[in-house]
Amino acid sequence: MMMALFRGMFPQGLYGRAVLILVTPLVLLQLVVSVVFIQRHYEGVTQQMTTNLAASLGYLRDEVNAAADLQTAQQRVAALAPPLGISASLPPGPEPPVPAGDLRSLDDLSGRAVIATLRNRLDGVSGIDLASLHRELLIAIETAHGPMLVRLDRRQVSASNPHQLIVIVVLSGVLMAAIAYFFLRRQLRPIRQLGLAAEAFGKGRRLNYRPRGAQEVRAAGEAFIDMRDRIERQIEQRTLLLSAVSHDLRTPLTRLRLALALADDGPETEALLQDVAEMERLTDSFLDYVRGNATEEVQPTDVVALVEGAVERAARCGQPVTLVRAEGAGRTASLRPQLMARALDNLIGNAVQYGTRCEVSVTVDPAGVRIAVEDDGPGIPPERREEALQPFTRLDAARNQDRGMGVGLGLAIAADAVRGHGGRLDLATSARLGGLRAEIALPL
Repeated sequence: MMMALFRGMFPQGLYGRAVLILVTPLVLLQLVVSVVFIQRHYEGVTQQMTTNLAASLGYLRDEVNAAADLQTAQQRVAALAPPLGISASLPPGPEPPVPAGDLRSLDDLSGRAVIATLRNRLDGVSGIDLASLHRELLIAIETAHGPMLVRLDRRQVSASNPHQLIVIVVLSGVLMAAIAYFFLRRQLRPIRQLGLAAEAFGKGRRLNYRPRGAQEVRAAGEAFIDMRDRIERQIEQRTLLLSAVSHDLRTPLTRLRLALALADDGPETEALLQDVAEMERLTDSFLDYVRGNATEEVQPTDVVALVEGAVERAARCGQPVTLVRAEGAGRTASLRPQLMARALDNLIGNAVQYGTRCEVSVTVDPAGVRIAVEDDGPGIPPERREEALQPFTRLDAARNQDRGMGVGLGLAIAADAVRGHGGRLDLATSARLGGLRAEIALPL
């Protein structure tokens, strides 16, 4: 539980983690310096200076107590106070009275040491005021001739401007953090660019990426470029190979169709013509699968218009397809329109092949694109839905295969097209029609 909470608070991005690694030692170092140095050093200096002041005040107090009368005591105060660097009066003159207790501001760090040292080192202290006057200290001392009010500069008991060290430490820490972040950002930028290039390539786009940064980052970038080039060459070679095979197969199939057209009509001739048509359809299916996204560029596309076009094409062919919901008209997404249209045609074709009606819905909002194709057919069991997305998979037990010679590429073509756009194809049970629900989720 605690580990999960800690992971939730920890930054997830590379920049955030790098900044955390950079800032944490600086903050801890400043805290250590502030606590150890300021507390111990400045409090030690304050205690030493206050001890010296307590000795001087103790001597002045003893001289006042030894005086025979008040006038003699006042003369001794007037003679001894200036050399000690203090202002004293007996009894108090126009100076404000000191309360019986001690006054100290909350932000006065060294005042606590001043009060504690004076209380321990000097007898007869009735009140200490560190807050009423600016940069001055008032002390009330009981003597044999009445209370004596002592007034002195605060710098005589405290180190001057202890906050300057904190300011210097904070400013230097901020400056060092800014310099370190500048260099760290230059090192992290190539890693982020490599991640963006890899993400774009996974979505079927090619970014202009050049390896930069540290030696290890450049090596990773060059390895990514080599991998990307090899994959693109393999896709191109696969496409060319299947295109050549398709072309070579079309020539004998055309001759067979021509020969059958010249032959006498009969059941055998009709059966052979159907076989030739089926072979041509299978050849086209293989070519559609391997063609993928190799020949089309990504462009801004109105997704709602794209779905409406697919539904209209299916309706013109007499298929029972209905567009039940279309939200987000006019919003565009970066797509390969022909590839995505082919994927929609395959999903709609599967729906009308295995069901009696098909309903299509599309929603485009800032969260992304969602296209759902539902039918009232037998559906696909949950345990075989992942298998159904694999190429050349025919789920005879789940879907009715008596309506045509399928090769198991319809869902595979659609899934491959969706993955090429950085999205996913999910299969579920249709809550509206009871059959299969194929939902496409794409980022904008």
